[in-house]
Amino acid sequence: METTNKPDVQVNQHIFFRALGTTYKVLSKSVSGSAAIVEHTVEPKSMGAPMHKHTHEDEISYVLEGDLSVIQNGVVQTAGPGQYIVKPRGIFHTFWNAGDKRIRFIEIITPGNFEYYFAEMAPFLLPGQPPQIDKIKETAAKYGLIVDPYAADRIIKQYELNPL
Repeated sequence: METTNKPDVQVNQHIFFRALGTTYKVLSKSVSGSAAIVEHTVEPKSMGAPMHKHTHEDEISYVLEGDLSVIQNGVVQTAGPGQYIVKPRGIFHTFWNAGDKRIRFIEIITPGNFEYYFAEMAPFLLPGQPPQIDKIKETAAKYGLIVDPYAADRIIKQYELNPL
């Protein structure tokens, strides 16, 4: 799914909102749209995103540091350094860091284009300001992302995570 009006991002550019950091590694435009690669960080005791599913792309997470936890179809997986978690399109999932140190992982997105979502979302989630819910919903829809903002509440309580 090719999205028009993409933000101007560069390789090694860093975006941060809430507890999620994103550094651009491979932009989809460099490989004819077939894939993109970003490096994510998630702060300690934090959710990386609300429960969501992608309608256009699959994601593969490769953990570099810490333990990444993901729930899909009610099943929790935790991966440490050198391990992968596959998140196929069409399946609700979320991810978090239950540990006391920042985690770092590579996210392979296929096909590409979704990498632009993070840069487009950042202005609507500025620190010290309320989230711009209408803009967030509009951006999610633009990228074919379906979000369930309340489904992660149980995970936040169970793992004593910071709220989104």
